[in-house]
Amino acid sequence: MTRYMTEPLMTAVTPERRSRPKPGERREQILQALAGMLEQPDGDRITTAALAARLQVSEAALYRHFASKAQMYEALIDFIEQTVFALINQIEVRTAESGRRRVAQTVAMLLQFAEKNPGMARVMVGDALVLEHERLQHRMTLFFDKIEATLKQSLREQGVTANAVTPTLEAQVCAAVMAAFVRGRLQRYVRSGFKRSPCEQLDACLALMLAG
Repeated sequence: MTRYMTEPLMTAVTPERRSRPKPGERREQILQALAGMLEQPDGDRITTAALAARLQVSEAALYRHFASKAQMYEALIDFIEQTVFALINQIEVRTAESGRRRVAQTVAMLLQFAEKNPGMARVMVGDALVLEHERLQHRMTLFFDKIEATLKQSLREQGVTANAVTPTLEAQVCAAVMAAFVRGRLQRYVRSGFKRSPCEQLDACLALMLAG
């Protein structure tokens, strides 16, 4: 199974003690600090006061770069979407001849991305978005809807369900099962305090779901 995301894409960093950060640097520091705080397994809600303290700046300094905490989370969601769908495009190019392999690698990539970026996993399952603006939860719902649609398209285009009596329905059901599997594994990973790997026995699970 191809491995993805061998290093975390966003990790908490200690802000440099510089009176005048370079353009865009402070914004990146804020997002890195937020991602790092989300990696704490206690799951406490993050406040702007705590985030400012971590960065050793005032809350007003945060609001010079983001109008609200919701905008900070939206920036993390943007990062998740851009990264994941860029990787899906790479998978489609490399495995254009094999729908089954494409689907398996897409599922594996999603779980590996989350395992290497636990703070992002909390955003993906909505755990970090509890009590935040409802549009953030809606965006992650749409994200997984797009993932499911991508899986379904791969299954249909490459004839994975060609021998089924109702191939379109079979592709839809299989894609829904795969998407639910991903969400379930991510939920377990987050709820376990990042102790239960989402990639546990992954090859066997994929082989079972894609059998036929």
